[in-house]
Amino acid sequence: MGNVMEGKSVEELSSTECHQWYKKFMTECPSGQLTLYEFRQFFGLKNLSPSASQYVEQMFETFDFNKDGYIDFMEYVAALSLVLKGKVEQKLRWYFKLYDVDGNGCIDRDELLTIIRAIRAINPCSDSTMSAEEFTNTVFSKIDVNGDGELSLEEFVEGVQNDQMLLDTLTRSLDLTRIMLGVQRRGQFSSSRNPQAQQRYNKIY
Repeated sequence: MGNVMEGKSVEELSSTECHQWYKKFMTECPSGQLTLYEFRQFFGLKNLSPSASQYVEQMFETFDFNKDGYIDFMEYVAALSLVLKGKVEQKLRWYFKLYDVDGNGCIDRDELLTIIRAIRAINPCSDSTMSAEEFTNTVFSKIDVNGDGELSLEEFVEGVQNDQMLLDTLTRSLDLTRIMLGVQRRGQFSSSRNPQAQQRYNKIY
């Protein structure tokens, strides 16, 4: 197994973890390609608000590294490796892509506010003492170095790394470990439930 995206490798997950995730993936998605609809089902993300749904779609797109409309197993494990094992700068670069909804290479206030609200709807444990609006204003006041109302990738990564409060809050707000571990627990299943998945698993491992 090799690199799927720059700076992230499935080797960052242990062999046992890869086995567990492969079983889970092939049980839930025997075709080997996860659609957006299956992605929602996979993570138990149902009955979401419009803003939360937009966030899920954006997250799906950032995990679909080759932009073919599907998440295959290698993309899936690379995403897990990033979320569960990634270094701070790797995660911040991914956060930036997640926030940059229109893909223009900058984050404006509306984009950041929309995503923060959506994240809190999906991951209530991420709530801080500040409202989404207050947090958005704080981010821009601290790290919008040139005051143009937009954050470049460099401003975002460097600014957040240099401010412990922002780093802690962003890391906590985008901590998907709880969701990932919940999926992993649901993945502890008998292989007899899906013989096809077990056969594919045996071929690879």
